[in-house]
Amino acid sequence: MKKILVTGANGQLGSELSVLSKFYPEFKWIFADRKKITLDNLELLQVQLDKIKPDIVFNCAAYTAVDKAETERELAFTINYSAVELIAKYAFKNDLKLIHISTDYVFDGSSSNALDEDAETNPVNMYGKSKRAGEIACLQENPNSIIIRTSWVYSRFGNNFVKTMQRLMQERDEINVVNDQIGSPTYAADLVQAMLDIIKFSRWIPGIYNYSNEGEITWYEFALSIKELGNYNCKVGGISSSAYSTPAERPRFSLLNKEKIKATYNLNVPDYKKSLKKMFI
Repeated sequence: MKKILVTGANGQLGSELSVLSKFYPEFKWIFADRKKITLDNLELLQVQLDKIKPDIVFNCAAYTAVDKAETERELAFTINYSAVELIAKYAFKNDLKLIHISTDYVFDGSSSNALDEDAETNPVNMYGKSKRAGEIACLQENPNSIIIRTSWVYSRFGNNFVKTMQRLMQERDEINVVNDQIGSPTYAADLVQAMLDIIKFSRWIPGIYNYSNEGEITWYEFALSIKELGNYNCKVGGISSSAYSTPAERPRFSLLNKEKIKATYNLNVPDYKKSLKKMFI
């Protein structure tokens, strides 16, 4: 029985994988939280990997505090770059399958066309730079890796935009949401299903892939969809990014082109609104 190690067990992707794992009893599942897999301590991480001896690794763990990364640069790079480099080396040495999760924040947002996997990367904040460094290390140390770039992830678990909007729309009469950042949300349950479909596929085709739900929207339009599906009375206004100052700059445009992953692994990518409705059932 092959053993799947899931890092970031308590995060959105890890939690959704935990739900789906019961439908895949052919695998032995190891869900690793920060104690079982310690990404900020590389010596301990090596020991932990040697002890677990996985056959497949889903690296869902990451430093994701975008604004804090501007001041916690060393920690962000340790987790998003150095630990990924070590995991990739381990996977290559032991002939494991590795799926590493990355982000749309590797782009600078200057494009106006959906970004494919070969689009030029130019991250505009420390989080994006640390994730891009992790991508490069992952492929250099293990060319057999699969990297999946995703965007605007939400789920029933953890903290995310959808849950924040649901709460605020019930607490307040009016909220404002940025209306000049364009992309597409990703329902975590859809992404982890795609990951499982990939490892069950007849062939393993390494490289970088994009995955998010279909649709091209702003955060403001996303909030309007949440309001509609939740039947909330809160008034939602749109504001520019310049009116909502944050320590870390965000890419203005990060819509991902999903044609490669759909064609290679014969995946169906749901429309964002269809997946969003699942949060309200």
